[in-house]
Amino acid sequence: MTRLHHRLIVGAWCTAALLLLLFLTLVFIPDRELQGVITRMLEQHGYSFSATEFGKTLPLGLNARNVTIGNENGPLVKADKASIRLRLLPLLIGRVQLTFAARIGAGLVSGEYSPTGGGSAALEVKRLQLEDIPFFKTAADATVKGDLVIHAKIREMHKKATGEVQLEVRGADLRGIKIGETPLPDAGYHTVRGMLRLNGGRANLESFTLQGDDVFVRLKGGLTLGASPAATPVNLTLELMPKPQFLEKQKFVFLLLSKYITSPGSYQIPIKGTLAKPSI
Repeated sequence: MTRLHHRLIVGAWCTAALLLLLFLTLVFIPDRELQGVITRMLEQHGYSFSATEFGKTLPLGLNARNVTIGNENGPLVKADKASIRLRLLPLLIGRVQLTFAARIGAGLVSGEYSPTGGGSAALEVKRLQLEDIPFFKTAADATVKGDLVIHAKIREMHKKATGEVQLEVRGADLRGIKIGETPLPDAGYHTVRGMLRLNGGRANLESFTLQGDDVFVRLKGGLTLGASPAATPVNLTLELMPKPQFLEKQKFVFLLLSKYITSPGSYQIPIKGTLAKPSI
C-alpha cells in the first residue's frame, strides 16, 4: 500500500468518524436543549428567540415553526418556517457549508454560509413583503410596504470582504421614516433599486435610487466594514428632488430640511453616525 493510499484511507475514516459523531450528537441531544443553546447564544448579543415548534431533521439539520427574534423593544423578525442544514458532500472534502431557508408570509429567504477558507455567504430573497418584517415598526416606528427582492454574494468574509448585494423593491410605500430625530417625507415609490459593492472591506453604494411619481431620491456614499456591523461608521448623502406639488403637500417636513437646499428643487442631506444610530 502506498503512502498516498494510506493517507486517503485515514482521511476517509476520520471523515466518517466525524460524521458519525455529529449524527449521534444531534440524535441524542433533546430538542429542548438545542433550542436552549440557540436562545442563550442570542441572549449574549441582546436578542430573544422563541419558536412554537423546534426539532431535528436527518441527517444533520434543524427545523422550526413560528420563529420570533426580538430585543427589549419587541419583535424584529418573524418567520412561519425556518431551517438550517449542514451539507454532507462538502464536508467529505473538509469544507463546512451550511444552508438555510425561511418562509416569511409569501416571501422566501434562502442562502448558504461557509466559515472555511476565507469565508463566504450567499443570500436570495424573493416576494418578501416589507410589511411582514416587524423590524421597521419596532426599531424605527415606521410603516413600510413593498415587495422585496435581494441577490447577494460575499467572499473573503474573514479578511477584507468582497462581493455584491443587489436590491429591488416594487410598490414601495414609506411612512414615518426618520434619520435620528429628523423626519423624511412620506412617499410611495413604484421602483426602488440598489447595488452595494464590497471591496477590500469597504462597502460602496454604486447606485441606490427611489423613483416616485412626485419625488426622486438618490442615496450615495459608502462605509468601512468593521467587526461590529452596528458600530460601522456611516458616510452617506441623501439627495431629494421633489416636484413642486409634492413639496407643497409636505412643506413642514421640507421646511425642516431647508438648510440642505443646494439648488431649487434639490436637497443634499449628509448622513453620519453609525448603522445602528445614523444622524443628520
